[in-house]
Amino acid sequence: MTAGSELKPVLVFDSGIGGLTVLREARVLMPERGFIYVADDAGFPYGGWEEAALKDRIITLFARLLRDHDPEVCVIACNTAFTLVGADLRAAFPHMTFVGTVPAIKPAAERTRSGLVSVLATPGTVKRAYTRDLIESFAQKCHVRLVGSENLARMAEAYIRGEPVSDEAVLAEIGQCFIEKEGSRKTDIVVLACTHYPFMANVFRRLAPWPVDWIDPAEAIARQARRKVPLVEGAEHPDAFDFSIFTSGNPDFSTRRLMQGFGLAIG
Repeated sequence: MTAGSELKPVLVFDSGIGGLTVLREARVLMPERGFIYVADDAGFPYGGWEEAALKDRIITLFARLLRDHDPEVCVIACNTAFTLVGADLRAAFPHMTFVGTVPAIKPAAERTRSGLVSVLATPGTVKRAYTRDLIESFAQKCHVRLVGSENLARMAEAYIRGEPVSDEAVLAEIGQCFIEKEGSRKTDIVVLACTHYPFMANVFRRLAPWPVDWIDPAEAIARQARRKVPLVEGAEHPDAFDFSIFTSGNPDFSTRRLMQGFGLAIG
């Protein structure tokens, strides 16, 4: 197998455009593969959905995506989606490999010096039992604060499209991540548990009351996807892929321009 057209694409899925942070890293590691980026913008944001309804929506959507595009692997670049429906997707589509996104609590617990870690996430990820289990399994010796932001994913979408976002609004969302204990111990790691958030990492660093390590999971997700995708020597990048699908069917002009900037046609 040497012709690029014979290689199956990698499908990257997110509720919006946050998964582009993962796509960017995955392309570096899998240059021979084509990519299909799927944004469920008609369902965005996922935080306000009832769990059963959201599960049904995502499974129904993937039934169509897998039938129409037959990808090599599916990367669920959304903490909220994967912590809710990852097991259900694997059960519903056992022939497909799913690479998930979960809060990077284990590496945060391994790297913290103060023992104070915050997880900046969506409300859906914060309330998920999956997240609590990660803390129980890997961070028992740490104080982990879960911060569920109602508005930050929307703000990140606006920010990456070039729309203005006020410092005050951002600080109101991230401020609870920073805690002090016993006078000298301070939060030293913040886990970015939503793929939208790394787009605003420079803003977070500027507004933070003290320096912390912001953990972006995108590279680790891409590495895991690379491990699951066969490396085909001599394969050429296929021209048929590298497009995006929006479930609304009608992304706005700024989103279209953003996709073009990432080298993605609108499918």
